Formats: sequence, structure tokens, C-alpha cells
Amino acid sequence: MSYKTELKNFFADNCLFDEPMERHTTYRTGGPAEVYVYPKTPEEWSFVLKLAQAENIPLRIIGFGSNILVGGKGVGGIVCSTKRMDGVTVEGEHIKAQAGTALDKVCELACEAGLAGMEKLSGIPGSVGGAVYMNAGAFGQETFDCLEYFDVINFEGRPATLLKEDLKYAYRKVEGIENYIVLSASFKLTKGDFTQLIATRNSVLHKRIEKQPLEYPSAGSVFKRPEGDYASRLIDDTGLRGLSVGGAKVSEKHAGFIVNFNRATPEDVKTLMDEVRQKVKEKHGVELELEQILWGEFE
Repeated sequence: MSYKTELKNFFADNCLFDEPMERHTTYRTGGPAEVYVYPKTPEEWSFVLKLAQAENIPLRIIGFGSNILVGGKGVGGIVCSTKRMDGVTVEGEHIKAQAGTALDKVCELACEAGLAGMEKLSGIPGSVGGAVYMNAGAFGQETFDCLEYFDVINFEGRPATLLKEDLKYAYRKVEGIENYIVLSASFKLTKGDFTQLIATRNSVLHKRIEKQPLEYPSAGSVFKRPEGDYASRLIDDTGLRGLSVGGAKVSEKHAGFIVNFNRATPEDVKTLMDEVRQKVKEKHGVELELEQILWGEFE
């Protein structure tokens, strides 16, 4: 029996073949995933991981796809989505959320419960698992600020719990996490003033609408912030605001974003990324580092 048949028998409707990745990434572009599954329980994760291991099949994990660009030819092997894992509990000053929960939902629940520490992460379009994986942040707050521990499973299907203090983490980076899949995360917050927290959350959401090109598909900031500067400032200063390749362009509203303004192919986006990096390096001598993750091949 082929591994595809095994997965279909096990996951039924939660297993899709040749699934277009444009449906699952915020760039709204990308070729198909050979197999796309939605594991929910530890048993389901264990099944798919052990099968991939035994058959030597490439396996990738996706949350909301808000930081991923998939090549036009798509990706072979299995893509596992955390979308069905979206439970959240609030107990005292602790919030525990499954990996597929919207990070923004956790921020909203924290504010409503009068708990401070995550309000500035409001509006980040990713999942809890993705946010933990890259230590996502905004407006001076990071996921790891309030993170206590997170439950994981390794690629052999063995579960474990990782404590924040046992990990090395920095701006948009967590070391040693690439061998694990985040299943859930627990945050320890502090008591705050409900009215003040809601006001901060609303202000952050308003700033996002005001400053970011949310009217077009994108995957947020394309590049990491270079030491002592901002990628958007360097891109702007190089005169690249509005530069386009095919249906992709550097946003006129925020130069740190590349938007899909007219049915861009993944190759349009990737070519534009490369062009921006090259021109910024020529003018400023700064090598911009990609914050986004590339899957598959690009023409």
C-alpha cells in the first residue's frame, strides 16, 4: 500500500492530494502540495510522523502560512497543517493555546481577561506555533517575552516539553527548535488594567491598518531588521518603493512589504526579493536577511 493510500485511509477528508498552496499562504500564490493533511491529536501526529520517517518522505509544517512563499512547482511529500488544533484555556494568569490557534485570538483573550504582556502582538496574522517557532514580535513585544514552556513532538513522533529558559532565543530566532513541531504553548502574563489593555490593543490594530498594506496579499515584513536600522528605511532610501516584477511589488505604503497586487507568481515575488537585496547591498553595503521561509524550487 502506498503512503498516500495509508494517509487517506487514516485521515479521510482531512487528507488532500495536489492541494494548491495558494489557498494556504497569505501571499495567495504557490504550487501544489503533493499531500496536505490536518493532524489534530498526538496520535494523529505520531501516525504521520512515523510514516514519513519509515518511508523517508519529506515533511513540512504549516500554520497560517503567513511567513511562507511556496515555489510554482509546489512541494513533494507531506505538508501538515495545524489548523485543526485551536483550543485555548485561560487559568488565572496563565494562557495555554494549541499551535493552530490564531496568535491574535490569544492576545484578544488576554486583554479581555485583564492580563498584560501580549497586547502589542495584536494583529500579527500568524498561528501560535508559527509565532513560537520564529519568536514573532511587533511594537517592542516578542512571543518569548511571556512564553513559559511549550509542548512539542519530534520527527520520530516522541513528545516532550521545552522550557523557555532551556532555549537560546533572540530577535526572530529560536535555536534548536527546527527538530521539533510545536503542539501548544503556555504563557505566563501579569495582571493589568482591562481598559488600558483594550485601548493599547485597539491602538496597535489601528496602526497596522494605517501603516501596512493589508488590502493586498502579503506575508508581512520580508526581511529581518538589520542591526541598528530598519529594512524598510534602507529599501525606501534605495528608491525601491513601488518597484514591481510581474504581479508583485514593493508596497508603496510600507517598503518592508512585498505585495501580490495582480496575480503574482511565486517567481515574481522571489525575483523581486532578490532584486531588492541586491540593490540595497549595492547602495548601502547591507546584506538584508530574509525573514520569510522559501519552500520548493523557484524558476
